[in-house]
Amino acid sequence: MAQLKRLSKDAVAGALAKVERYRLLNEPWEAESICRDVLEVDPGHHEAKVSLILALSDQFGAESAAHFEEAMKLVTGLPSDYERAYYAGILHERKAKAIFERGGPGSGEVAYEWFVRAMDSYEKAEAVQPAGNQAATLRWNTCLRMMRKHDSIRPDEAGRQETMLE
Repeated sequence: MAQLKRLSKDAVAGALAKVERYRLLNEPWEAESICRDVLEVDPGHHEAKVSLILALSDQFGAESAAHFEEAMKLVTGLPSDYERAYYAGILHERKAKAIFERGGPGSGEVAYEWFVRAMDSYEKAEAVQPAGNQAATLRWNTCLRMMRKHDSIRPDEAGRQETMLE
């Protein structure tokens, strides 16, 4: 089989612009592929790591478990407490949405637990957020509004979701 072609360092900026476009076009796999090409030539590239986290989370509906694990591993390597908390929140929130949208028995209760995890992460991010940056607050509010909008997103009184969370 053929070998992957290596991206040149001077093409990184243009490649990352394409990542954003592919994500906006709802083509996260293409964005993921480009991020991996950038990280191959510059393993510490911050924007590429964050974009890869987001591209992986864009795919939670189809391939949730593997993408979630890889994205969380990348989050733990981010440089600041704020970023680690904020992006963990993003991953938890997107996992909640994927579970809810997939549907099925108990999906509302399981989604609720993931939304709660997201909100906890956003609160941690709020505690250390840079001045003028309230992205975590906006995300926290979105989670709460989602739970208010859908009656089926609620705590599981019977404790059934414990085994489904992992």
